[in-house]
Amino acid sequence: MIDFSKMELHEKEPVYIQIVQYLKRAIFLGEASNGEALPSRRELAAQLCINPNTAQKAFRLMEEEGLIQTPKNAASVVDCTQETMAAIQREMTGELIRHFVAEAKQNRLTLEEVERMIRDIWQEKGEEV
Repeated sequence: MIDFSKMELHEKEPVYIQIVQYLKRAIFLGEASNGEALPSRRELAAQLCINPNTAQKAFRLMEEEGLIQTPKNAASVVDCTQETMAAIQREMTGELIRHFVAEAKQNRLTLEEVERMIRDIWQEKGEEV
């Protein structure tokens, strides 16, 4: 079962969006697999100390985005097709790249400078990046 207890909520975006993002990241990192069960809406609300309606809203959005399935009278499970996984990878990586590029442009770096710096850092040995 997917564990949401490690999730740290913040005030920058709605809680239900944070829950969806948490699941996407878990799928992206291979920490959540196809068919894996999610806690019930009530269990999730209790785990995160949130309103059950917020948990319900998160589940509805996860279903709409094709991240989970909820069969009648059964626990919700991760429903991650190859298409869904590819979309999550594009979304997660795209956000990172867009933020990085915006910062680089703000610092008035050229594409060539950024490419050289990335290559240098990528090739460093013995250091965790």
